[in-house]
Amino acid sequence: MRRTVLVLAAHPDDEVLGIGGTIARHAAEGDSVHVVIAAEGATARDASGDAQTQREEVGALQTAARKAAGILGARSVRFLGFPDNRCDSLDQIDMVKAVEAVVAELLPDTVYVHHAGDVNIDHRLLHQAAFTACRPQPGHCVSRLLSYETASSTEWAPAGSLPPFQPTVFVDIAAHWPKKRAALDAYQSEMRPWPHARSAAAVEHLGRWRGASVGVEMAEAFMLLRQVAKP
Repeated sequence: MRRTVLVLAAHPDDEVLGIGGTIARHAAEGDSVHVVIAAEGATARDASGDAQTQREEVGALQTAARKAAGILGARSVRFLGFPDNRCDSLDQIDMVKAVEAVVAELLPDTVYVHHAGDVNIDHRLLHQAAFTACRPQPGHCVSRLLSYETASSTEWAPAGSLPPFQPTVFVDIAAHWPKKRAALDAYQSEMRPWPHARSAAAVEHLGRWRGASVGVEMAEAFMLLRQVAKP
């Protein structure tokens, strides 16, 4: 059965770091994959305050996101335009409504979103918006909701401070690693040299470890938040 898949990411590059191989696998299997990026991903780190510079940085990140989506085979990528690392300055209902509108339009049966215990506040708030927007009302389209880990956020949360990432679902992405690697290259401005957690080498090591955990060459790991077996 072909699926309609929605990938919710807080910032440009999160979708590739966390789930790039799984996006490529879904696309290769004929599923329709759509990526939604909630926050613009640039202004929080730009100390200049120059509006033109910020617009250029945001535009460059959106260009990279579209290129990465094309490499992975996603059908669409859209941007909600929320402020970078300032989503806690918004009323949560605004993010919920934005996600609800996308779900109502695309009618996905499978939704992926950030882990609830990530260090980054935007990740956590998008997680909350997703499970609120996808609450299991009668006749709701979403039957499978999963969370993913994001290198340089999920593993940086101190033990006991936030809920740990404890994966229950593993997706073999060995055949799709080349596309994930190429999509990471599309985000050159976001990647860091080894041994940073957001380096290509670290992402590969994580994928190989997740694979070794379940006896395959390479995998991406997820927590299953809800699954409804429908007729």
